[in-house]
Amino acid sequence: MRTVTHRRVVITGIGAVSNIGTTAAATWEAMKNGRSGISPLQSFPQNEDWTVRFAGEIHNFDPSHVVDGREQKRIDRVALFAMVAAHEAVQDCGYDLKNAGDPYRHGTIIGSGIGGVLTMEEGHTKLLQTGPRRVSPFVVPRLMVNAAPGNVSIQFNLRGPSTAVASACASSGHAMGMAMQIIQRGDCDVMLAGGSEAAITPLTLSAFASMKALSTRNDDPTKASRPFDKDRDGFVLSEGAAILVLEELEHAKARGARIYAELVGYGATGDAFHIAAPDEQGSGAFKAMEFALRDAALAPTAVGYINAHGTSTPLGDRAEVTAVKRLFGAHAHTLAMSSTKSMTGHALGAAGGIESIPAIMSIYEGVLAPTINLDHADEGFDLNFVPNTAQTAKVDVALNNTFGFGGHNVSLVFKRFS
Repeated sequence: MRTVTHRRVVITGIGAVSNIGTTAAATWEAMKNGRSGISPLQSFPQNEDWTVRFAGEIHNFDPSHVVDGREQKRIDRVALFAMVAAHEAVQDCGYDLKNAGDPYRHGTIIGSGIGGVLTMEEGHTKLLQTGPRRVSPFVVPRLMVNAAPGNVSIQFNLRGPSTAVASACASSGHAMGMAMQIIQRGDCDVMLAGGSEAAITPLTLSAFASMKALSTRNDDPTKASRPFDKDRDGFVLSEGAAILVLEELEHAKARGARIYAELVGYGATGDAFHIAAPDEQGSGAFKAMEFALRDAALAPTAVGYINAHGTSTPLGDRAEVTAVKRLFGAHAHTLAMSSTKSMTGHALGAAGGIESIPAIMSIYEGVLAPTINLDHADEGFDLNFVPNTAQTAKVDVALNNTFGFGGHNVSLVFKRFS
């Protein structure tokens, strides 16, 4: 019988592309400075019929340093984001994944809520306008949700586990937690994990708008994403990717790797309540955080910072605050909790990956990214949401929450390495 070991997992590389920075370092710098990446839409035209005319777009995205121009045409934007973020993460970790070690000990899990929806929309338009014989043979390999990890595995010769997770806005949280478990049980030594999303398209934006899920603050887009504020009116759709290098501790130490933090806990639950809304008590979020801390063998009082899911929706924010107060009790008023979606908007399946950066860096640098646009906290929202300006604090343990449509909840626990 195989003996299951519980090996330690550390973060040795971080890569990202977001609407506030073309790299992880630039993204983090923008977060610390409270810079918004929300602006009027440029990727497709709108008229007065569009109730929402802004988003968190990445402008002038150029992946040519990773993928040449000819090959770019065969890959959807969502996979290109992932490949660029993965490239940075691997460079950052200082380990030649493509040529070093056993490739069957290296793998990848990348989450996406929707995958190549832009390719799907363009392919469908082509079908209707020109007929079935003119539909590109690249539509399927471009649109499939697993195209991101598939291309990243080819990019770095990763022959271990390679898969995708599609659990709406919890996708990259699940991806990172599952990758941690793969290393813990001894199946791999290195995993690239995170999420990618490129869903700012006419269909997706109009569908979310029809659900009344999006902010309609067209006159002032940079103020539209305002988690925990009493005047919040919905989330802001955005895009991007973030990939972490998760590595087994002894493997990392043997090569002298720089370690940002240790990933010590993963909790995942399902609401079993409603396909697009949490219950008012945030029961699923509560249990996800509780399970993650139990997995980490830590008490709630150990937590110094929470990067909240904090989407800026009336129901979602209240459910999360309720869950935090219920789990942490009096300590909820001692820890800090902020939502960096106030700056980036909501990148759906990539959100957990992007938001792992401020969670990790709160430990590594001792800086807490702010919740911008928090002018008047909603009733009962009496916690330290790091309003508008970054704070400094010594953080030993940080949580990263990601919750998604379908009732999917994930909480990850990062800890100072020692």
